[in-house]
Amino acid sequence: MLPVDLPDTVRDALLAPLVDHHCHGVRRDDLTRAEFELLINAGGSPAPPGTTHFDTPFGAALRRWCAPLLDLEPHAPPAVYLARRAELGAGEVNRRLLAGAGVVAFLVDTAPDETELLTAAEMGRHGGAAADELVRIERIERDVAETAQAAVDYLDSLGEELAARAARAVGLKTVIACLCGLDFDPSRPSRGSVIAAANRRLAEPKEPPSDPILLRHLLWSAIDVARERGLPVQFHTGFGGSGPGLHRTDPARLSTLVRALQPVGVPVILLHCYPFHRQAAYLASVCPHVYVDVGASAGVMDELLELAPFHKQLFSSGCRGVAETGYLGALSHRRALGAALGSRLAAGEWSAADAARVAHMIGSGNARRIYRL
Repeated sequence: MLPVDLPDTVRDALLAPLVDHHCHGVRRDDLTRAEFELLINAGGSPAPPGTTHFDTPFGAALRRWCAPLLDLEPHAPPAVYLARRAELGAGEVNRRLLAGAGVVAFLVDTAPDETELLTAAEMGRHGGAAADELVRIERIERDVAETAQAAVDYLDSLGEELAARAARAVGLKTVIACLCGLDFDPSRPSRGSVIAAANRRLAEPKEPPSDPILLRHLLWSAIDVARERGLPVQFHTGFGGSGPGLHRTDPARLSTLVRALQPVGVPVILLHCYPFHRQAAYLASVCPHVYVDVGASAGVMDELLELAPFHKQLFSSGCRGVAETGYLGALSHRRALGAALGSRLAAGEWSAADAARVAHMIGSGNARRIYRL
């Protein structure tokens, strides 16, 4: 899976266990073909009539690289692959693929109400790894909104619940970019404006939060908790997810907020930065508290090694829905980083010791330090 001419020390560093600093649970149940295809498509929609999501880069990679872990020949036809998956059962498939990813710790964005997904602890057991929880603050807000009786109750309960959930977590995460974009006033809103927004929110508690005032209050409440507990905060940026703010998630728009957070001392981690990885790399290079998720594309990896400090880059698989996403995320990371390091070694720009050290930093060392693992 790696370039054949890499020095042994670099190859060993690339194959060392990874810390997957941002992933999601995978389905615990057996899936029909239609259900499986929905989960291997980032948009979560069926393929057009007469087509299949197996005819995608991900589908081709799945048949090439995941098939052997299920005792099939590489490039097994989709029907054969799915039949073998059903024969083994979801539990065995999850164990083989999650363990095959070579991950030493999963940091899992959990969803307590999604019982069909493996929990963080179950992800760890299936993968033979440690596992910790990442708390998505918008999920906490929804839970509080559904139970609060008045705006003041909402505000008090929100802070208490954030603190309680953070006590069991290694980091917080926000998807504010997907809910209202990143073109928002980064300052703390006034208490009066928050109470007014909370009253509007409690009229429709089951809807996703969308009021920028309320989202700013939620974000700053999370920042306060993160500062008290020494936790990093992940920001969803780039492509991915859904919502009205999807087209405005260039991390450069976070610049004002990021700079405001520097004196606070809370590490900021920019997730899913493509196609804005150059802007994210710039923020990571000039702001001491900003880190960037490297993704798994060879081109993106090469550019980030050009632009961002090596101690600011982190690996995540993007695992979601099915264990194949976790396995292929780890595989793609190793191959992309191997290619980027190999080209620098071949050009005489780096030594083998430098390349091995950087591979260890990005694969696990930086995450261990930032998340205090």
